[in-house]
Amino acid sequence: MPNVEVAIMMGSKSDLPVMEESAKILREFGVSCELKVLSAHRTPKETAAYAEKFRSNGGKVFICGAGVSAALAGFVAAHTSLPVIGVPIDSSPLNGMDALLSTAQMPPGVPVGCVSIGKAGAKNAAFLALRILGVTDKTMAQKLDHYTEEQRKAALNTDLN
Repeated sequence: MPNVEVAIMMGSKSDLPVMEESAKILREFGVSCELKVLSAHRTPKETAAYAEKFRSNGGKVFICGAGVSAALAGFVAAHTSLPVIGVPIDSSPLNGMDALLSTAQMPPGVPVGCVSIGKAGAKNAAFLALRILGVTDKTMAQKLDHYTEEQRKAALNTDLN
């Protein structure tokens, strides 16, 4: 897919219901994204190749969701200098705590931005990616400002009577 700005990667197809939340938000804001199933463990060569080529194809940000050992975000971060946002997925008996720690505990020099576990995290990963894009894209920054203002107004207009 040409001109994909944000790659949404997941370690398994079973992660799709969570990671689709990122795609929905990005698309609402007019950002091109691509969903890919690539695994740090099962398809390491293909995953590395995709991460290494993404910038040259116009890519700007990675969102990586994975459960259990959650190595995907760190693996991608080791193969690019683009921003990587990790979404821990609650697919294990530990309800995502293992994925959270695996995503957040990266060695110095291999940064991964880590959001909360599950669908809320996938949504926030999209908003973080939009903010990253908004650093250099004035139109995106304005869209985010408008969105924030609409959220503020909605909160103030909550009638409890």
